[in-house]
Amino acid sequence: MCKGIGYNFTYMPNQFNHDTQEEVGLEVHQFWPLVRIRCSPDLLFFLCSMYTPICLPDYKKPLPPCRSVCERAKRGCSPLMSQYGFEWPERMGCEQLPQLGDETLCMDQNNSESTTPPSPPLPKTTTKVRIKPENPLQCDRECRCRDPLVPVTRESHALYSPVYTGPLLNCAQPCHQPYFSVDERVFTTFWLGLWSVLCFVSTLTTVATFLIDMDRFKYPERPIIFQATCYLFVSLGYIIRLLAGHERVACGSSGTIGGDHLHILYDTTGPTLCTLIFLLVYFFGMASSIWWVVLSFTWFLAAGMKWGSEAIASYSQYFHLAAWLIPSAKTIAVLALSSVDGDPVAGICYVGNQSLENLRGFVLAPLVVYLFTGSLFLLAGFVSLFRIRSIIKQGGTKTDKLERLMIRIGLFTVLYTVPATIVVACLVYEQHYRPDWERALACSCLSERQQLGRGPDYAVFMLKYFMCHVVGITSGVWIWSGKTLESWRRLFTHCRPQKAAAPSSMYSEASTALTGNTSTLMAQGIYHKHPPPPNI
Repeated sequence: MCKGIGYNFTYMPNQFNHDTQEEVGLEVHQFWPLVRIRCSPDLLFFLCSMYTPICLPDYKKPLPPCRSVCERAKRGCSPLMSQYGFEWPERMGCEQLPQLGDETLCMDQNNSESTTPPSPPLPKTTTKVRIKPENPLQCDRECRCRDPLVPVTRESHALYSPVYTGPLLNCAQPCHQPYFSVDERVFTTFWLGLWSVLCFVSTLTTVATFLIDMDRFKYPERPIIFQATCYLFVSLGYIIRLLAGHERVACGSSGTIGGDHLHILYDTTGPTLCTLIFLLVYFFGMASSIWWVVLSFTWFLAAGMKWGSEAIASYSQYFHLAAWLIPSAKTIAVLALSSVDGDPVAGICYVGNQSLENLRGFVLAPLVVYLFTGSLFLLAGFVSLFRIRSIIKQGGTKTDKLERLMIRIGLFTVLYTVPATIVVACLVYEQHYRPDWERALACSCLSERQQLGRGPDYAVFMLKYFMCHVVGITSGVWIWSGKTLESWRRLFTHCRPQKAAAPSSMYSEASTALTGNTSTLMAQGIYHKHPPPPNI
């Protein structure tokens, strides 16, 4: 952007503590639309002198622009910025800059007004040509690889093609979602950090409670523990992204002539950090959905088919085989097809962020199948529990424990199905409108996109990321009891629990409720002391 501004060497770090021109480019990019429409002929010189200050051999300090340069740039561009709801940045306040003639040296774009050190003189700037600012309402709708899209020239790049295939040939999406402002990007980082840390703490507590008292969690409720374990690793992936940064994880170099520009990663396994986060988020995210299906299926076996805990546990190896093998096959397929890509909003590596086919095949379709299958098993189990409850009541036995069990099952059902349904709805919204968002970047100008409100809804993305963590956060609902406190108390006091007073599991409470009137249940064919063989 600053090429040909009048000097070739810059002083780093600048006054904003940017160490490299890559860092400068990421921040100054937000002013590029104003430079393009030339709201002020002094704006480009002012931005370059602020973000990439001139470096002189014998003058060992940065040389700031004069206050007059700032005032002229602000006078020309501030009204247009205010029209679209933006204010002149405080960090670039004109009152902070030296005036022409002060003891502090400064430079101005006009040769006649520029002040230079005695030796050596400042390089001569190009003659300033005042161009009439363009009317922002006169929008150029020609489809081409325009800013903020990033041109690609490196032949080894996944998007590079020497054959003309359209106006968007060799064009990549920017590193950050261009429709969202800097403030929204900062809030996104805070939002992801808040929920990923809460999810990590909640799931870690759940898994630790299981490890210190494994006999307490039996089938059919044990899949909840494995589901919490999956969300533990998913939240860990987001935390690693927060520590590493958006650009290091989800962005790559375009290889453009005149300097590399960062863009979002396309169709690649990416660097090691990118692949690691993809494995944590995608593999364990899909595994958690399958453990939800297993949980619903085991509840169906216990409530609908009258299986005991031992009978269900005898098939646990098949549950683990399905829960870990299916996500492994999908993960290997994504890596083999080089379909890992960057998320321009969250800054993680996932699949389907740039390819709608991958989004539908590897993410959306599996989530819909898992949600539908698990809901069917859960509904069948609920119907059986209601039938058992009515029979027990007819026999005159109290159903308090069974009702508490049904309430807790219903609560966990809501805590999973509602977030999972919302995530699916957000993905449907994204895959439906994404082509329009991408086309608007190439075929319309900034002013038109702002006036027409083209672009994704920021709240939808924030809702999706929240719902991706909320199930892990609420997984602790199964350990919120006095039994958990007792387990941790025994651990800290190094006391062994008495065998006769071993804590009962959720399933044992259900069994107590179901066997309160055993003769009545057996007469109705509802309860079997010994579960029937699996082939019946």
